[in-house]
Amino acid sequence: MTASRWKPLKGVDFAHLHEARMQAYYAVQWLARVARASIPPRPNDGHTNLGWDDGFDGFTTHPANGDKRIGLRLPDLTLALLEGSEILQTLPLQGRTDAEARAWLGAQMSPLGFSASTLDAALPYALPAHPLGRGENYEASKLAAPLQELANWYANGFRSLDALRQRLSAQGLPAPEVRCWPRHFDLDCLTLIDNGKAPSPTMGAGFSPGDDYYDEPYFYLSLYPRPDPSRLPALPPLGHWHTKDFLAALVRADRILAAKDRQTETDNFLSSAADCIVKVLSHPVISP
Repeated sequence: MTASRWKPLKGVDFAHLHEARMQAYYAVQWLARVARASIPPRPNDGHTNLGWDDGFDGFTTHPANGDKRIGLRLPDLTLALLEGSEILQTLPLQGRTDAEARAWLGAQMSPLGFSASTLDAALPYALPAHPLGRGENYEASKLAAPLQELANWYANGFRSLDALRQRLSAQGLPAPEVRCWPRHFDLDCLTLIDNGKAPSPTMGAGFSPGDDYYDEPYFYLSLYPRPDPSRLPALPPLGHWHTKDFLAALVRADRILAAKDRQTETDNFLSSAADCIVKVLSHPVISP
């Protein structure tokens, strides 16, 4: 995805965005199940990560059996079988259960060249408790506004992180493609910083739609291993250093929404923070 202008954000109430996120989080696990069943394993579960299709307005798996992919359109929580840019089949999840999603996806496994039973393997991680996990119906129609807002946050996340990835690559850093990881439903681009040490330290440029740390979307630039705290530089005022459980330069949605130019200020924060982190990790003095 090339750099372009952000999609509009209306500032939907974070409580409503939370429920939209939970329903999308459960729905996107079906893409992870399909990928796990139909795509050859890659290191770090990389075969299950997802791309963003801007025209489709949703996530898609890696291709299988030619150019076929399974996608989840986010604004209305619709599963789809795609081939290239063509949508071959769809299943809106509104009013349906995970059992119905499983039945529909089972019928799509044949065009992908796989048995439907491969979808039944348990996920290798636990999902947070939610009525969907007890067989309740998806309610996309009640969440139309927050689901669209969530889709726009993800689209914007891909735009800004890809712009940063290109910037890092131009500096000779091996920044990989930005992908969505279903386990945490976040976007990430993990870059190795070669400082002559083994293993190389890393910087993770990412976007989260919200989690136990912040119940709102946020961008982050994590770094590992942790440097001496005294070496952490001051960050642009838009964000702050997050230190609980992981160390990251982080900017929350509420700060972004209050910014005069949301995209420019976010991109400037990410670029400035990335420069600081690369400098720190390139000349490490690790905490005891």
